[in-house]
Amino acid sequence: MQVRDIPAVMSIQEESYAAEVHEDEAVILNRLAACPQLAWVAEDDQGVCAYLFAYHSRVGKVTPLDGDFESPAKADCLYLHDLAVSRRASGRGIGPALVQKNLEQARTQKLRYSALVSVQESEAFWSRLGYAAHTELEPPQASNLASYQIPAVYMVRALH
Repeated sequence: MQVRDIPAVMSIQEESYAAEVHEDEAVILNRLAACPQLAWVAEDDQGVCAYLFAYHSRVGKVTPLDGDFESPAKADCLYLHDLAVSRRASGRGIGPALVQKNLEQARTQKLRYSALVSVQESEAFWSRLGYAAHTELEPPQASNLASYQIPAVYMVRALH
């Protein structure tokens, strides 16, 4: 992902997510600046059609909506913060392909897990990719999960 891709990212976010979970452009730019090597886009003949933001974290640590990416010194987890595919590109396997690309990177970096917050009834999608609900959260992390203001499920998968 490059800064020039941000208008397309914002457009895809707008069509993909409920208004309660939209993040503003400044937050998106901060995410790109924090982990450019883990921010990916997919393109088709009309331009950017999907994106994925990720960063290194620890299992059990939930990023609140609009929260900064905080990579701990002893990361054990690739946290997938935001995956969205435009309507025109849905059903082509682009989302799973972006996830697999990031998981391959995580394995080479010796991370043991991947985690995410599932919203908008996407739990079945993530389950097909090997993720399972992780309900044992410390109170501050449960509060971060509640920041999404819509039903949200913290999910984890092993990378081995």
